[in-house]
Amino acid sequence: MTESTSGSQRPWAVPTDLRTRIAARAPRYDAENAFCTEDLAELRQAGYLRIGVPVRDGGSGLGLRATAAVQRTLAEAAPATALGLGMHQVWVQAARAVTARGGAFLQTVTAAAAADRLLAFGVSEPGNDAVLFDSLTVAEPDGDGGYRFTGTKVSTSLAPAWDVLSVFGKDTSGPEPRLVHGFAVRGDAGVRHLDDWDTLGMRATQSRTTLLEGLHLPAERIVRVLPVGPVADPLVFGVFAAFELLVASVYVGIASRAVALAVERVAGRTAMDGTPRSADPDVRRAVAAMRSATDAVHLQVDALARDVDELVDHDRWSPLLVGTKARAVDTAQHVVDEALRVVGGSAFRASDELARLARDVRAGQYHPSTRDSALRTIATAEFGPVTR
Repeated sequence: MTESTSGSQRPWAVPTDLRTRIAARAPRYDAENAFCTEDLAELRQAGYLRIGVPVRDGGSGLGLRATAAVQRTLAEAAPATALGLGMHQVWVQAARAVTARGGAFLQTVTAAAAADRLLAFGVSEPGNDAVLFDSLTVAEPDGDGGYRFTGTKVSTSLAPAWDVLSVFGKDTSGPEPRLVHGFAVRGDAGVRHLDDWDTLGMRATQSRTTLLEGLHLPAERIVRVLPVGPVADPLVFGVFAAFELLVASVYVGIASRAVALAVERVAGRTAMDGTPRSADPDVRRAVAAMRSATDAVHLQVDALARDVDELVDHDRWSPLLVGTKARAVDTAQHVVDEALRVVGGSAFRASDELARLARDVRAGQYHPSTRDSALRTIATAEFGPVTR
């Protein structure tokens, strides 16, 4: 049994006073297009980077289900902080999933998190819609088990602050191309970030473009070498499941916050005849639908995260994961838009929290798996691949 099912967890939640400070800083980070530096410092001090680390190693032992709940709550306060720092939690939960399934090759991830070192992803590439199944980055073997990586990574969350960065690329030197996964550490030569993160929303993530310019990783920092294409491997499953569900949990948090704001703002308004706006049947119907939709995706994320923790052997893991993530994002965007409509023109100000949520929520359509990619995956599961 995993720690998440055996009860060997230490309860952990974002402290209320810290959550209040994080929420108060979110507008400034957004307005200044600044990284969430203070949020990271305070969360690190509170033990956030270690929540998924086993209790025996100084962590809280949270599994994916409990971590998703933390991320949802954090997103209600500051979506960009939750999304960016959530990339660290994706790696920690991927390592837990690998370990629970008998693998030991991500123990360095757990050790880094136990030491309060911040983990980040250098995976996404411009023009690469295969994500983990192929790479445009060149991985050149050094002859001693290490590799040199040359390529461009985009949407590298936590660019100003990561301590450990995952990278992967393609080795074409042998008879069959192979995908090589390894970890860089801050200070390695051959890693350069561009200061190019100026986006519509989720600005505090500072997910900048990263240039790998002959980055050398020695053999001890290479953790997996896999064939190109879809493969049933614990690394792929661990990263994929944790990424899809922890990202989805952020958007569930956004939807939940939008509902709360709509209720709060409506409750304080009355019509000219003195009738409370909360008594308007159209408003009540809209808010009820928003809450119902949010509850539905919340329960879907919670159930699948529990199944990952409990080693449930779904034969449809991929369509379940991508469908849940896509639905969570679509639902969150619809709920935020409905909240804007119900609250009215006051929410149209750029400084209004709902306006910020309306910008942040639209980032969800760009995270893998996108809606189109998710539907292709689901259709393939139903009909089989398209023959060409």
